[in-house]
Amino acid sequence: MDTQEFVKKYSIVRKNTDSVKWDGMENSFDGNTSLIPMWVADADFKCPEEVVQAVEKFAALGVYGYTLAPKTYKQAFIEWEKEQHHFDCKEEWIRFVPGVVSGLYITIKALTHPGDAVIIQTPVYYPFADSVKNTNRKLIISELVDNNGKYEMNLDDFEQKIIENEVKLYILCSPHNPVARVWSEEELSAVFKICQRHNVIIVADEIHQDLVFGDHKHTTAFNVEQGNYIDSIVMLTAASKTFNIAGLQNSFLVTASIELGEKIDDELKYDALVFGNPFGYRAAEAAYRHGHDWLKAFLKVIEENYQTLKMILSQNAGIHVYPLEGTYLCWVDLRDCVTTDDIHHIVQDIAGIAVDYGEWFGDNGMGFIRINLATTPERVNDVANRLLKAVSS
Repeated sequence: MDTQEFVKKYSIVRKNTDSVKWDGMENSFDGNTSLIPMWVADADFKCPEEVVQAVEKFAALGVYGYTLAPKTYKQAFIEWEKEQHHFDCKEEWIRFVPGVVSGLYITIKALTHPGDAVIIQTPVYYPFADSVKNTNRKLIISELVDNNGKYEMNLDDFEQKIIENEVKLYILCSPHNPVARVWSEEELSAVFKICQRHNVIIVADEIHQDLVFGDHKHTTAFNVEQGNYIDSIVMLTAASKTFNIAGLQNSFLVTASIELGEKIDDELKYDALVFGNPFGYRAAEAAYRHGHDWLKAFLKVIEENYQTLKMILSQNAGIHVYPLEGTYLCWVDLRDCVTTDDIHHIVQDIAGIAVDYGEWFGDNGMGFIRINLATTPERVNDVANRLLKAVSS
């Protein structure tokens, strides 16, 4: 399926459907509800037809009581991980969580104590910092280094802060949101060695694992150095970003460690997370079993949207568009042409666009914006030209 066919078949008008992305802008954008939404990380496309059919089939039962996860649900995930990521996941390693963010809270509470230090690498998905602070843990930040347009981990700083603060847990974003890096196995190995030296648990958010472009290859945390760090890892992922089913509240928490698993199970019982959304079970299973072709076409749309955005914005030498290695979230540097005091005014009031602002991801994101490319090529073209005109003026 080519991109035109995909867009024609699957694009949908989401305004006035109670979409957070389209109808929930008021609180985040000074009451302005008329902006073009390029912020919240979900897509303006219908999910695969087989997913819709699976949900409709279950809906037709007419009974939506407490429902066990189908035995085939975990198996579909296991097969997907094996096929797509060469990860040999075992059924007993898998726990249900409603979402990756809730999984972060559960894991932090289960594996650390109030006052313990947790380290993150900014700029990074802002619920990381929230989950640490809101659980009364000590937030430690190691900033990523921008090396000529490519973000890298500052390993010396990372290790020093672990030592100084007796860090207990590290939250990794892989692939990285918002800077769109797909970490190489060598990079992951280097940071995992540091964690191993200091007995730091690794929590890997791999929700964007299927959204990778070009020659880049996602390496799941479990496979680094052929599983050398497997006993100290908790992985969080879902079909939600891949297939646009986040609203069905269905994610996976995976750990091979018996010790970590028992502590997490205790926390899940404490939080009364026993049953998941039955629609979510069926949607995820159908996506993993039948969504391959849909995903290939979706990725082509994202790649073409990225090239369009980059081509248009490159007309202003002061705008720097970062490489899109993974995710559908494009990181754009406006610091050379817009003051940090003016960026909200120019992007919102002049260009008429809703984006995620860089400072939401950490202080070192100031002057950047994150643009969601999971929308129609027509909209990306419009947004890019609006932004170019507003910045250039």
